[in-house]
Amino acid sequence: MQIALEEARKARDLGEVPVGAIIVKDGKVLAQTHNLKETESSALEHAEIRAISMASKALGAWRLVDCDLYVTLEPCVMCAGAIVQSRLRRVVFGTTDPKGGGVNSLYQILGDARLNHQSEVLSGVLEEPCSRILTEFFKERRKKSKVD
Repeated sequence: MQIALEEARKARDLGEVPVGAIIVKDGKVLAQTHNLKETESSALEHAEIRAISMASKALGAWRLVDCDLYVTLEPCVMCAGAIVQSRLRRVVFGTTDPKGGGVNSLYQILGDARLNHQSEVLSGVLEEPCSRILTEFFKERRKKSKVD
């Protein structure tokens, strides 16, 4: 999760919502990245989607069955769907997203037995620093918008 937090800091420094993600297989990092929605002008550039794409290319396969995703913020519905589709074994996240979470907060997509795959979920890992980077980012953003 420390690597994911480093990626979140990179996103913050670019003016992106500070979310970082990594995918690990057998103790080896296959992908590490962060949000780039603003930079790439694309709603698809979430850290999780980017990491899934990178890991799939690294393995030469779309199925990531023996891989684990570490992400600083609870995945949204779009990312949770991509996690199911890519068959990730486990998702570890730092802090919940009460307004957009697709794993625990609003929906429980990764544990839904009606879907063809379920992922193990572990939440609250390094929750305080994962939450703090987001809180500080949005606090600063609100302060800037009042000045402008």
